[in-house]
Amino acid sequence: RSRTIGELLAPAAPFDKKCGHENWTVAFAPDGSYFAWSQGHRTVKLVPWSQCLKNFLLHGTKNVTNSSNSRLSRQNSFGVSKNKPCEHVIDCGDIVWSLAFGSSVPEKQSRCVNIEWHRFKFGQDQLLLATGLSNGRIKIWDVYTGKLLLNLMDHTEVVRDLTFAPDGSLILVSASRDKTLRVWDLKDDGNMMKVLRGHQNWVYSCSFSPDSSMLCSVGASKAVFLWNMDKYTMIRKLEGHHNDVVACEFSPDGALLATASHDTRVYVWDPHIGSILMEFGHLFPPPTPIFAGGANDGWVRALSFSHDGLHIASLADDKMVRFWRIDEDHPVQVATLSNGLCCAFSTDGSVLAAGTSDGSVYFWATPKQVPSLQHLCRMSIRRVMSTGEVQKLSVPPKLLEFLCYQM
Repeated sequence: RSRTIGELLAPAAPFDKKCGHENWTVAFAPDGSYFAWSQGHRTVKLVPWSQCLKNFLLHGTKNVTNSSNSRLSRQNSFGVSKNKPCEHVIDCGDIVWSLAFGSSVPEKQSRCVNIEWHRFKFGQDQLLLATGLSNGRIKIWDVYTGKLLLNLMDHTEVVRDLTFAPDGSLILVSASRDKTLRVWDLKDDGNMMKVLRGHQNWVYSCSFSPDSSMLCSVGASKAVFLWNMDKYTMIRKLEGHHNDVVACEFSPDGALLATASHDTRVYVWDPHIGSILMEFGHLFPPPTPIFAGGANDGWVRALSFSHDGLHIASLADDKMVRFWRIDEDHPVQVATLSNGLCCAFSTDGSVLAAGTSDGSVYFWATPKQVPSLQHLCRMSIRRVMSTGEVQKLSVPPKLLEFLCYQM
């Protein structure tokens, strides 16, 4: 069983029934400086991650959050030094369904080359937080000051997921229940660049590949789509799930794509050729397609790919958190969690955070394993070579299978 590191319990509020208290999303800053989660009641809690870990060691695992600490209103903000991260709460004005951290690389210019003047100039040391709301709006906040920078309005339904391009370009993609994905350029003052259409039902989740060239989106009606983010065109649709697909994430080298579905399964795909490489079942014996497509009591709610490229975490309705190795068909660690809704690995991969329907967050130590030299070399190769390019190499068949994750 996984070792519990700590808990952040949401405080009770007088307007419980008026505004949902579910924790729909958790996120770690790319540099590991902050942890954020949707605390329920329209609020997002931001805590310095290093201080949070220190508190767990000093005061035990439980930590009831105090919503009165450093509350930041939608209009006003208090200065927060980057050198000394501060815990605070942001009032987003509506129920928060999605979060994403983004940081800028100055060399990455806006794709809108015709505009010479911009309202915002993002520096390399700036950290942004995007929040997707129930009313279809997306609000962009400065993490260090709590200042509201942008208010993006174009979706007509809940913004279910957000993801920033990892290349520092501040390209943001949003997935919504209005059946669309929208691409925003924050370096162009939040201009909406493109609408990606193809989903026939709600879009639940989206994720960039590590090189920012590919996007995966998943949703209701078994939908798994891959998009070319240079041309904004669909590459292919992946077929295999038997129920709504609710989460997706690429491996750190971009060679694998994991998807979680209400059909009780997590599939690991080769996104370059569209084949299923691994299947992690959460119900035994495996359900028939008809049973998997209905209320099977084993819906997988969320997943996260570890930064070591070896482990995947999943949350399911059977009150279990499972840690999987990509080369084994059974969990290597498990933990119990009731009403889990979302999960994410910390930046260094040592901790898994999971949010629940009562607005709380729970943390576990992740499986510790030193990656083999072969795996590290494989990840280095796959970061720069697609499956098609690897298959053209003049290497022994066994090595080729290893490089293509065909274990």
